[in-house]
Amino acid sequence: MSIEKLKANYPVKIRWIHFPLHPETPIEGKSLAELFAGRDIEPIKQRLKGLMAEAGLPYGERTHTYNSRLAQELGKWADTQEGGEAIHDALYKAYFVDNINLSDVEQLVAVAEQAGLDGVAAREVIETRSFKNAVDADWQRAREMGITGVPTFYQNDLVVVGCQPYETLERFVKHLLELKQKQAQ
Repeated sequence: MSIEKLKANYPVKIRWIHFPLHPETPIEGKSLAELFAGRDIEPIKQRLKGLMAEAGLPYGERTHTYNSRLAQELGKWADTQEGGEAIHDALYKAYFVDNINLSDVEQLVAVAEQAGLDGVAAREVIETRSFKNAVDADWQRAREMGITGVPTFYQNDLVVVGCQPYETLERFVKHLLELKQKQAQ
């Protein structure tokens, strides 16, 4: 994965800021045909599959989109736990590869456990919505920054939008490091 390779090769720290991608999606989800009504979805799916392959990411045969709000709250909590960053890859795989409904509490708890997190604590976070305000703040920040899609890589008012190959992200990081070096002089 591009992000893991960047972390191995450069002094970067990744911080997840959550974004309201299709927040109107109902709990039961929505078929991709319904989401993209009136459009031929096959080229869209092929484009996404190609972008994911370029970035070294697996991509399954998705049929639906699901509301990711609870998954975002779970991810925000996981970032506060030892080893919790593993949840992001696990949620990606659940959604984009396995076509799992990320609005389903049982599915989310299972994903958390597979990522090595405490399932009882994960369930409590989801059911009490204890990270709701933190995700609300992320959504507000995303709006203020003008973010319109995911992923978006942001630093020093510079932005790279969309699933990008490693080389593009590497150029972004190198540019940021050069800026930092110039500012230190």
